[in-house]
Amino acid sequence: MSEPLVKIEHLSHRYSSHWAIRDINMEIGPTGIVGLLGSNGAGKSTTMNILCGSLFPTEGKVYINGIDISEDPLAAKRLIGFLPQNPPLYMDLTVDEYLVHCAFLRRMDKDKVRPALEETKERCGIAHFSDRLIRNLSGGYRQRVGIAQAIIHRPRLVVLDEPTNGLDPNQIVEVRALIREIATDRAVIFSSHVLSEIQVLCKEIKMIESGRIVFSDTMDAFNNYVEPHSVLMLMENPPSREALLAIPGATSVDFLTQRQVRLWFNGDAAITETLITTSVREDWRLREIGLDKSSIDEIFAQLSKKSSNTK
Repeated sequence: MSEPLVKIEHLSHRYSSHWAIRDINMEIGPTGIVGLLGSNGAGKSTTMNILCGSLFPTEGKVYINGIDISEDPLAAKRLIGFLPQNPPLYMDLTVDEYLVHCAFLRRMDKDKVRPALEETKERCGIAHFSDRLIRNLSGGYRQRVGIAQAIIHRPRLVVLDEPTNGLDPNQIVEVRALIREIATDRAVIFSSHVLSEIQVLCKEIKMIESGRIVFSDTMDAFNNYVEPHSVLMLMENPPSREALLAIPGATSVDFLTQRQVRLWFNGDAAITETLITTSVREDWRLREIGLDKSSIDEIFAQLSKKSSNTK
């Protein structure tokens, strides 16, 4: 197994008397996309700001490729590209002017700036906007410029904080494709409070809630928590509660209205076939049936409870 590119040990940060994050530990490999999932205010941005050297932690250590960022911040930051939630764009500069400025901020050698600029623009699909003022770009292309400034110095780690926020569906698809392409030869941390964004892009997931890591594993392992465990039915002639509980796998029943029922089951989604067959036989006159997945709030609650019980 390869050495981790990022290693975070016992990271905590306090604002006045409030702990924003507490005892965060994680490792991230040299390539691929890792999702950082958490509700608003969970501690994601604090963690990323410390990771990128923008904030000094109250406790704990961050290592980038073995470099302690608190002891040698310049060497560590050369390996990091960061796109904050609000991209730091200068609206009155052209795309080229802005990216050259960012390259020099990253202390790139002068003779390497122009080749890196052309490569980055091509990679991000903005080469045809080289001389256009950033203020005259659409939201999607501004986001591409924001990603370009994060990768122009060829960092080993790219940190993206809510990079698809505010984009339309077509722009989101384009930015996702760009992020996947970037992650082929470097590590990407993708932060979001939207579960579907993390599921689409990431193979690994780190989940923060109330300033603590409550889940750290593969996306396949996480998806076990979002498998359907209830089914919603609309029937013209619903049976009794006892008849529904007699269905193999049924665990509880909730009558939402006289005709609408939520039935909880043990996780085997094949129960829908049994319900349809039984409805035909017993004349329940089933009109609608659909599987319900756990909401993100329910998942947070489950994982937070599990995490606290294991401490």
